[in-house]
Amino acid sequence: MSFLGLDLGTSGLKVLLTDDEGEVIGQADHAYPVSHPHDGWSEQDPADWVAALQNAVAALRAVHPEFDYLRGIGVSGQMHGATLLDKSGAVLRPCILWNDTRSHAQAATLDGDPTFRRISGNIVFPGFTAPKLLWLRDHEPGVFARIAKVLLPAAFLNHYLTGDPVGDMSDASGTSWLDVQSRCWSDDLLARSGMAVAQMPRLVEGSVPAGQLRTELARDWGLRHTVTVAGGAGDNAATACGLGLLDEGAGAVSLGSSGVVMVARGACTPAPQTAVHTFCHALPGRWYQMGVMLAAADNLNWLAKLVSMPPQALIAELGDVLRPPGPVRYLPYLAGERTPHNNPHLRAGFAGIGARSSRCDMTRAVLEGVCFGLRENLEALRATGAAPKRLHAVGGGARSPYWVKLLATVLGLPIDVSAAQAGHGAALGAARLARLAATRATVADVIVQPHDTYEVLPAAEHVAVFEEAFTGFQNAARAAGDSAASLLPSD
Repeated sequence: MSFLGLDLGTSGLKVLLTDDEGEVIGQADHAYPVSHPHDGWSEQDPADWVAALQNAVAALRAVHPEFDYLRGIGVSGQMHGATLLDKSGAVLRPCILWNDTRSHAQAATLDGDPTFRRISGNIVFPGFTAPKLLWLRDHEPGVFARIAKVLLPAAFLNHYLTGDPVGDMSDASGTSWLDVQSRCWSDDLLARSGMAVAQMPRLVEGSVPAGQLRTELARDWGLRHTVTVAGGAGDNAATACGLGLLDEGAGAVSLGSSGVVMVARGACTPAPQTAVHTFCHALPGRWYQMGVMLAAADNLNWLAKLVSMPPQALIAELGDVLRPPGPVRYLPYLAGERTPHNNPHLRAGFAGIGARSSRCDMTRAVLEGVCFGLRENLEALRATGAAPKRLHAVGGGARSPYWVKLLATVLGLPIDVSAAQAGHGAALGAARLARLAATRATVADVIVQPHDTYEVLPAAEHVAVFEEAFTGFQNAARAAGDSAASLLPSD
């Protein structure tokens, strides 16, 4: 038997093929674009997701005969996106993504109703799904009137695979429509945002069957057996499954396009006042909390594009030995911020640049600014009672030894890194959910921690000076938040 894990990310689709012992047989990646029609907007064409899936499947089939014996598929997806279908199942417009902040006014309106925080357990952030629908009601009423289903990106792929609009609780937690404690849609929250449960996908736990692969897809892909499609998961819950992070206090830090510090929790203990997210885990009876930066490695990607160099080359210029904080400072807010500021108007900026400042100074400032932002997320999590003793680094940035050493030093925690899973944890987690849904395997056998990790400790000689620099970062971030709204154009 083989199993397929799909990670529908912001920049591309990552696909892993695993065997019945959970070992990786093959992988395929396929990129697709993001559109930014206006400042703060972020959209994607769902047709690009389907094309990426078909291309990835073709690539795996070409070199891995084990694909013919596929028995399960799991989908992990970027959260919060609004993919809208009409009654015929046709896509009405491009998907509005998680990092789109156009609906900040609608989010503030919903968040002003205490019912949302009480039932959903979370602040209504501009990137969440519910305020996007209010924005559409206000600005695209023709589209809004035709909406038959609102699907998150992973649920859209589930729909494509099975023909049934179905999602899971971990992904639905980021809509502002889910009762996170009871793990079901809230009729009350839906009604308060002009929606109905009939417009939502059916929900299942991430590790149980959501349906079977459509006959025509099974035929086109040359499959020999019936294929079970799992409920799947939001990207961070899937990553946790890929890393075996289920028990209280087990956590991860992501240096991906966005930044995340997440910790598994054994109970649902929302603390929305901290701007920490409290979501269902992908397995029944479990939850997790996380702080989110809207831009992490994207800050380095932005700088790399500006100076016409690959991101890896910029980091390589810094050498192998961690340096103390540089003279240039950077606030990593390219598209506003969630945790802990909940401010869509925050924007990035350098400080301390002088005539002698170099490209290396700017690179150091960007890496340090991202790490300081993640430290703010860690402190917000600690305010909820979460107490991680170590974190597992994932995402593309986790491939940089310099950045991981810097992160361990700023966070003051040991960081574990798995070279094989740094960039594919969510896809592996999705494949594991597929195995659970399609077989009689147990959670204890499937959701295990990686065996190829190495530990990165804080640089003791630099901890104090980075602690001082973090205090300066916090002061600068607060000042930027206080002034951000007044600096916006009056449109």
